[in-house]
Amino acid sequence: MSRGGVRLVVENQVELGREYELWIGDEEKAVRRRGRVVWVQDEADGQIAGVQYLDVEGAVPPSAPTASVKPPGPEGSGSGEPGAR
Repeated sequence: MSRGGVRLVVENQVELGREYELWIGDEEKAVRRRGRVVWVQDEADGQIAGVQYLDVEGAVPPSAPTASVKPPGPEGSGSGEPGAR
Protein backbone atom coordinates (compact mmCIF):
# COMPACT_ATOMS: atom_id res chain seq x y z
CA MET A 1 0.00 0.00 0.00
CA SER A 2 1.21 3.50 -0.76
CA ARG A 3 -0.19 7.01 -0.88
CA GLY A 4 -1.13 6.60 -4.56
CA GLY A 5 -2.41 3.03 -4.67
CA VAL A 6 -2.24 -0.55 -3.56
CA ARG A 7 -0.98 -3.93 -4.79
CA LEU A 8 -3.57 -6.67 -4.33
CA VAL A 9 -3.43 -10.45 -4.42
CA VAL A 10 -6.83 -11.68 -5.58
CA GLU A 11 -8.36 -15.07 -6.37
CA ASN A 12 -10.96 -13.73 -8.81
CA GLN A 13 -9.74 -12.02 -11.97
CA VAL A 14 -9.86 -8.24 -12.27
CA GLU A 15 -9.86 -6.30 -15.54
CA LEU A 16 -7.13 -3.92 -16.62
CA GLY A 17 -8.53 -0.38 -16.68
CA ARG A 18 -11.66 -1.23 -14.69
CA GLU A 19 -12.59 0.87 -11.67
CA TYR A 20 -13.42 -0.71 -8.33
CA GLU A 21 -14.56 0.45 -4.93
CA LEU A 22 -12.06 -0.66 -2.29
CA TRP A 23 -12.41 -0.85 1.48
CA ILE A 24 -8.99 -0.42 3.09
CA GLY A 25 -8.49 -1.32 6.75
CA ASP A 26 -10.26 -3.47 9.30
CA GLU A 27 -14.02 -3.55 9.92
CA GLU A 28 -13.92 -0.82 12.57
CA LYS A 29 -11.74 1.68 10.69
CA ALA A 30 -12.23 0.84 7.02
CA VAL A 31 -11.82 3.67 4.50
CA ARG A 32 -13.58 3.58 1.14
CA ARG A 33 -11.43 4.42 -1.90
CA ARG A 34 -12.06 4.40 -5.65
CA GLY A 35 -9.32 2.83 -7.72
CA ARG A 36 -8.44 1.73 -11.24
CA VAL A 37 -6.48 -1.40 -12.13
CA VAL A 38 -3.29 -0.25 -13.90
CA TRP A 39 -1.45 -3.59 -14.14
CA VAL A 40 -2.17 -7.27 -13.63
CA GLN A 41 0.01 -10.34 -13.32
CA ASP A 42 -1.65 -13.73 -13.76
CA GLU A 43 -0.67 -16.40 -11.26
CA ALA A 44 -1.64 -20.08 -10.97
CA ASP A 45 -4.11 -19.36 -8.15
CA GLY A 46 -5.35 -15.87 -9.13
CA GLN A 47 -3.80 -12.51 -9.95
CA ILE A 48 -1.63 -9.81 -8.49
CA ALA A 49 -2.94 -6.36 -9.45
CA GLY A 50 -1.78 -2.78 -9.08
CA VAL A 51 -4.62 -0.37 -8.31
CA GLN A 52 -4.21 3.41 -8.55
CA TYR A 53 -6.39 5.47 -6.21
CA LEU A 54 -8.55 7.93 -8.14
CA ASP A 55 -9.06 10.34 -5.25
CA VAL A 56 -5.46 11.57 -4.88
CA GLU A 57 -3.77 14.57 -6.47
CA GLY A 58 -2.23 13.68 -9.82
CA ALA A 59 -4.51 10.69 -10.48
CA VAL A 60 -5.49 10.22 -14.12
CA PRO A 61 -9.18 11.21 -14.54
CA PRO A 62 -11.54 8.31 -15.39
CA SER A 63 -12.22 9.74 -18.88
CA ALA A 64 -8.50 9.97 -19.74
CA PRO A 65 -6.81 7.09 -21.57
CA THR A 66 -4.85 4.76 -19.33
CA ALA A 67 -1.46 3.30 -20.08
CA SER A 68 -0.70 -0.34 -19.51
CA VAL A 69 1.95 -0.34 -16.81
CA LYS A 70 4.01 -3.44 -16.09
CA PRO A 71 4.46 -4.54 -12.48
CA PRO A 72 7.80 -3.80 -10.84
CA GLY A 73 10.67 -6.03 -11.92
CA PRO A 74 12.25 -8.57 -9.58
CA GLU A 75 14.81 -6.04 -8.38
CA GLY A 76 12.11 -3.51 -7.43
CA SER A 77 13.20 -1.07 -10.15
CA GLY A 78 9.59 -0.31 -11.11
CA SER A 79 10.34 -0.56 -14.82
CA GLY A 80 9.12 -4.10 -15.34
CA GLU A 81 12.44 -4.95 -16.96
CA PRO A 82 14.87 -7.08 -14.93
CA GLY A 83 18.06 -5.19 -14.17
CA ALA A 84 16.76 -1.86 -15.59
CA ARG A 85 17.61 1.27 -13.62
